[in-house]
Amino acid sequence: MSWHLVVKILAVAASTALSLAAGLPPVQAQQGAAVLFQNVRIFDGRSDKLSASSNVLIRDKNIEKISPAAITADATQTAVIDGGGRVLMPGLIDMHWHAMLVRPTPAGAIAGDVGYNNLLAAAEATDPLMRGFTTVRDVGGPSFGLKQAIDEGFVTGPRIYPSGAMITVTSGHGDFRQRSDLPRTIGGMLTRMEQIGGSMVADSPDEVRVRVREQLMQGASQIKLTAGGGVSSPFSPIDAVTFTEPELRAAVEAAENWGTYVVAHAFTPAAIQRAIAAGVKCIEHGFLMDDATAKLIAEKGVWLSLQPLPDELRQGFPEGSVERAKADEVWPGIGGAYEFAKKYKLKTAWGTDVLFSRALAQRQGAILASLVRWYTPAEALAMATGMNGELLALSGKRNPYPGKLGVVEEGALADLLLVDGNPIDNINLIEDPAKNFLVIMKDGKIHKNLIAGKPN
Repeated sequence: MSWHLVVKILAVAASTALSLAAGLPPVQAQQGAAVLFQNVRIFDGRSDKLSASSNVLIRDKNIEKISPAAITADATQTAVIDGGGRVLMPGLIDMHWHAMLVRPTPAGAIAGDVGYNNLLAAAEATDPLMRGFTTVRDVGGPSFGLKQAIDEGFVTGPRIYPSGAMITVTSGHGDFRQRSDLPRTIGGMLTRMEQIGGSMVADSPDEVRVRVREQLMQGASQIKLTAGGGVSSPFSPIDAVTFTEPELRAAVEAAENWGTYVVAHAFTPAAIQRAIAAGVKCIEHGFLMDDATAKLIAEKGVWLSLQPLPDELRQGFPEGSVERAKADEVWPGIGGAYEFAKKYKLKTAWGTDVLFSRALAQRQGAILASLVRWYTPAEALAMATGMNGELLALSGKRNPYPGKLGVVEEGALADLLLVDGNPIDNINLIEDPAKNFLVIMKDGKIHKNLIAGKPN
């Protein structure tokens, strides 16, 4: 028996066990039969109100029909779920996720065994899906293999839009070498972090082009550069502006030649403004922006991908460390960035940026719910569904999952949650997905079904 067949048999067995644990017949989960949701109120990913009682027919991977009237379907080919007036909404989307960096330690991620780290990532992958996150945009890490395993059904997890290795400069955010590793030999042996595909150092426009094209060759749906300093990198001051404009332009040109876009990590006005001048389409973080920079983002129609970082993430850095000092510099700007986003009606995406903490990852829904400091529950949920889906579409033909995500409408991909309660009235429902998400569907397949036995 071939090893490939053994892996496939084990994967099918694991999928069957998961389906049984979720209360779903495994045949339905594997074959993706038509599903009819009856008597549901719909949050469509855009509106601030729920629909009247509706019925939704799913066939294969898509939403085929939505109607307030009864939908007739072949009873022998259709699984019927009575929603009992509950809320049907799009699957949640996390636009700043690091699928390979949730469970390992920082040292383990860089210097640990690659096989072990991949197994950790595969074990972790099921958790966000069971929290209702049917899609993540991975903005740094070697997640191509994990994505393939999920897409082929060997691992259960969310859709992944991979960036591959984040691209940085010598001493920039993402350069985790020590001073003893210097000097770098141009064109010489790759460092450990480069060998595993976590990040790549590029110190000229030509090097940037090579590294961008390598990620695209592996299947990147968008490209990630670090245009300014970062918290977790030891030799990367927050105020540093890293790439030159010609270097950034080289990345933008290479990505656009493939029909996709560049996202840039940047905190400060100088880093943000240089990235925008080079044609970057999405700024990550932007916590230290000023009014003029926020206005520029609005004028240029650039996306701002923000994260309401919990204080536990800052406190995770040791007191007195360089990283803690930089975190203390950045965190006070989070609220201001959200105020600028509201003031100028910026195209704002939402994500978490959880690193090296499974416990914090389990609060993924709570981090989303914390947006009510600045937004209504409906606005927050729309940001994590419809708005995030719009940003994903910037990948164009590099989109690994063609079709609309983040919305409940005819023709859209069938990533859906049936909620026991109204999250527009009470967004805190998403903090307890085990209890409140009765059905979780991704790609037209049900991965969780607790509706049986629930009173209407």
